[in-house]
Order: sequence, then C-alpha cells, then structure tokens
Amino acid sequence: MAIQQISQAPSASFSGLSPKTAGTAPSANGSVSFSDLLKQSVNELNKQQNNSDNMITKLSNGENVDLYQVMVAVQKANLSMQAALEVRNKAVEGYKEMMQMQV
Repeated sequence: MAIQQISQAPSASFSGLSPKTAGTAPSANGSVSFSDLLKQSVNELNKQQNNSDNMITKLSNGENVDLYQVMVAVQKANLSMQAALEVRNKAVEGYKEMMQMQV
C-alpha cells in the first residue's frame, strides 16, 4: 500500500460553508452589510423550517413523499436552527463582554 504525499491528496471543498451573498446589494466598497447578511440568513432559516413543515404535512396526509426526503429536510432545518442559536449565543456573549469593559 503506497502512501501519497499531502500535495497529491485531493483537497476538501468547503464551498457549502461560505456565506451566500446572492440577492444582496454590495455597499460602496464591495462588501455586504451585516444587516443584509443577517436578514438573508434569517430568511434562509425560515425557508428551511417552512420546507420541513410542508414535507411533514405532506407525509402525514399520505401524499407521495419519500420518508428519507422528509428526514433530510428536518435535519437540515434542525442544523440551521442550531447554527443560528450558536451565532446568537456568541453575539450575546460578545455584547456582555463589551459592556463589562471599563473605558
């Protein structure tokens, strides 16, 4: 069994982790404002939650929906919610730290 060098190993793609900026207008310097990014993230989270709810409703009504698709949608919504809660927790923690700073 041959061991490949690190430079020859396939690189991992992290394209799913980069922030999506489609549909937001960049500011004058080319960056996206924090409020636009936050609104977009909340809208995406809401869309995933609604999709999950709709698929559960279809499944419970006996419509032709695969169980694995429903479970994938539910897990995506769950992971998105957990990520949003962690971001919120870190923001609150940072705010509390700033409020405790002495000027």
